[in-house]
Amino acid sequence: MTELLYLRDAQQRSFEATVVDCDVDDGRIALDRTAFYPTGGGQPHDLGNIDGVAVTDVRKDGDMVWHRLDGALPALGAHVRGVIDWERRHRLMRTHSAMHVLCGVIWNEWGKAVTGGNMEPLEARMDFEFDPLPDGFATRIGELVNAEIAADRPIVVSFLPRAEALADHDLIRTKVNLIPESVTEIRVVDIVGLDKQADGGTHVASTGEIGRFEVVKTESKGKGNKRLRVRIVDL
Repeated sequence: MTELLYLRDAQQRSFEATVVDCDVDDGRIALDRTAFYPTGGGQPHDLGNIDGVAVTDVRKDGDMVWHRLDGALPALGAHVRGVIDWERRHRLMRTHSAMHVLCGVIWNEWGKAVTGGNMEPLEARMDFEFDPLPDGFATRIGELVNAEIAADRPIVVSFLPRAEALADHDLIRTKVNLIPESVTEIRVVDIVGLDKQADGGTHVASTGEIGRFEVVKTESKGKGNKRLRVRIVDL
């Protein structure tokens, strides 16, 4: 089982670990602990290096996190040092936190759930169950989200027992509950005073760290499903 260091400290940029499994044919290793975020929940994996060898892919398989390396693999049992590509990680953190601000604004103003989403550093798409979009929606969303960013709300991470978390229906903001049955402790991301939901991704410490939010485009993806394409720019 790989200990997921990023769940409790998204600011951690390097770490020490032990190689617990090797897949020579696929050029990847599993570690007993990692600060590398694996692809999942609409957030792409981190990049960086392990003992100076570039990490090109990070995937979670069951309880293990596998790191694909662009070079020679360390031996089974080796002690290694991982370093995150912090510039890229921080851009993803800003983007992910902006998506939560967006979700909070839409939930509080219109009561609409998320139906899907995906992100890259400083740009993202997110789908909501609107039909149709309200008039002037893009402009209004930009105003509301940027006001919440300017408010510099703290973003706090906590953990709840599964039963307690699922009893609060506001914590599950996706149209379908995607949390596996095997997860007994739910991680909660709270943008204090705005949005509180179950989430496993990495986030900045407060909304003021995000930057400026811009709606690039709105699209219809079928009845009851509208897409927003957005970007984050430096202030």
